[in-house]
Amino acid sequence: MPIEALNMAEGVERMEGATLLVALTGWMDGGDVSTGTVKRLMENRTLVEVARIDADPFYIFNFPGSMEVAAVFRPEVRMKKGLIRRGPKIPENVFHADAGEKLVFFLGAEPNLRWQSFADAIFELCERIGVKRIVFVGSFGGTVPHTREPRLYGSISHAHLADILTTHNLRASDYSGPSSFSTLLVSQCPAHGIEMVSFVAEIPGYLNGENPLSIEAVSRRLAKFLNLPIDLASMREASNAWEAQVSEAVQKDEELAQTVRKLEEAYDNELIGQPGEGE
Repeated sequence: MPIEALNMAEGVERMEGATLLVALTGWMDGGDVSTGTVKRLMENRTLVEVARIDADPFYIFNFPGSMEVAAVFRPEVRMKKGLIRRGPKIPENVFHADAGEKLVFFLGAEPNLRWQSFADAIFELCERIGVKRIVFVGSFGGTVPHTREPRLYGSISHAHLADILTTHNLRASDYSGPSSFSTLLVSQCPAHGIEMVSFVAEIPGYLNGENPLSIEAVSRRLAKFLNLPIDLASMREASNAWEAQVSEAVQKDEELAQTVRKLEEAYDNELIGQPGEGE
């Protein structure tokens, strides 16, 4: 691991038994569920930056191909009247800590390159400050309709953590296919003596943009899991407003409205005979 990729702040103290919450833009941040949830949990806290991971070794900025493809990778810049208002937007990977609660928050971007080195930098941070548990928050596009409670899935680093899935109403992930960087972390945590749990929401595959309903659902589970106070009332208000706005837009598209009705029927049929969440 290129230790130089991890830049620790000066005077960082250990927080034995701390929990690291990980949010990454990219593959598993649909609806801004990963970054949006962790940002909400960071609100109203006294946070101190404890480390950064350099962006340069881990991202592709100049991808060969058509303009349409290359534009996806190139950093955005903002200019007005010939003056640069905002320089090229390079991904940031920053750790903040709430020492009193023994919580560390990592907001970053899923790396394009050198996954192992990026993982090693995270594990090095964990070793230096005493992190013993990692919690990843993510999402994926699926068949859940926007009018229903999101389905939440979980993956675990150790078999003895299976009860967490049941207690917090997480469906055990049963998946084969393209991997995310978070899966690499889960698979390697045992070798580092760290436990890891992933909270992943299934979001409507037919929608783009922020999904407050899923952010609220994941935040609610995490608040219980981590025993954290959080203003769920304001999040529920935002969720209700979002659902009403989306439903209004869907009704203007008969084909999409029919699709949503079918998804609702399938969702409701799945619940027949099953106990509710009791939340």
